[in-house]
Amino acid sequence: MSIYYVNCLMHRLVLLFFLLLISAMSYGQMYSLQYLETKTDASFRGLSVADEHAIWVSGSKGWVGRSVNGGKDWRFSKVSGYENCDFRSLYAFDSSNAIIANAGSPAYILRTNDGGASWKQVYTNTDSAAFIDGVDFWNGEEGLIHGDPVNGHMLLLYTRDGGWSWEERKERSRPEMGQGEASFAASGTSISCFGEGMVIIVQGGRTSKVFLSGNRGKRWRSIPTPMLGGSESTGIYSIITGGSAKHWLIAGGDYTRDTLKTDNFFYTHNKGKKWLAPQNTTRGYRECLAQIDSERPAKKSRTRTTFAVGPSGIDISIDDGVNWKALSDDKGFHVIKASKDQNWMFLAGSNGKLARMKTIP
Repeated sequence: MSIYYVNCLMHRLVLLFFLLLISAMSYGQMYSLQYLETKTDASFRGLSVADEHAIWVSGSKGWVGRSVNGGKDWRFSKVSGYENCDFRSLYAFDSSNAIIANAGSPAYILRTNDGGASWKQVYTNTDSAAFIDGVDFWNGEEGLIHGDPVNGHMLLLYTRDGGWSWEERKERSRPEMGQGEASFAASGTSISCFGEGMVIIVQGGRTSKVFLSGNRGKRWRSIPTPMLGGSESTGIYSIITGGSAKHWLIAGGDYTRDTLKTDNFFYTHNKGKKWLAPQNTTRGYRECLAQIDSERPAKKSRTRTTFAVGPSGIDISIDDGVNWKALSDDKGFHVIKASKDQNWMFLAGSNGKLARMKTIP
């Protein structure tokens, strides 16, 4: 037996042992959460990663937090005069500039350009039906905020100056929503702006639909989905596009039955013409999805690792949502976002929960 053959055999045995070891390990053993101190009891649902340094969170009782060193250290404060607001919608441009909006009426949008030291109220809606669900931007100037229906049409606000002023879309440009239909301000991920003016908004309640616009929300078309519906607690809570105009993933379910695994996750490769259910779904209701790309040089292709959070825990898929496995039983997280370099996942939730997790086990 030649030395070359022995070396090759040993190499293959070591590789086989390593693969068997990895397959035997649970994802919970491979990933671990690092909890970050907040010294607050806020319920955090707003989370925005502006760049590799600036990360913001926002939530109930007027709390807003900010890190300027990649999530290592945080500073938290209450927005003066808005201590009773639940700031579920958040978008940060950098360490100095950010937008927050509360869930509830009156509906407020606030803007800062000094890292949260001061906030300017840039929009107010006193209609009793006003309820803001999410915000996203295409670039540093143009963005969209959406909310529950007012007079039968989705609340829809557009900015062209980085959020310093907002204009309501005309009624003909606001999707019509039926009785018992609304979006959810669960994680701020019910809206996604991407590409050249593409935007998707998801809803739930009596029916679970996707609204799609290709011209910054001037015209819309409605796309039905098989997501669980029929009551005010059911529907689509989160959507991610991965920057693709065709490939979308949606998650949701019923927040009153958070371990129900019926019709709670779907994906499409053709703009919702056909929805596919996973072979193995998440462990129940999930309110936020986040995704990172993983290169596969040997096959010259890319795959995506997807994370889903909800009250009952955290799940992971390494095949773009086709199969899901348990990642962690840590409960109470509402939102998850990836760092810009995709090396970290940041998570926030109830009772001041804030954590980060390395994406490379």
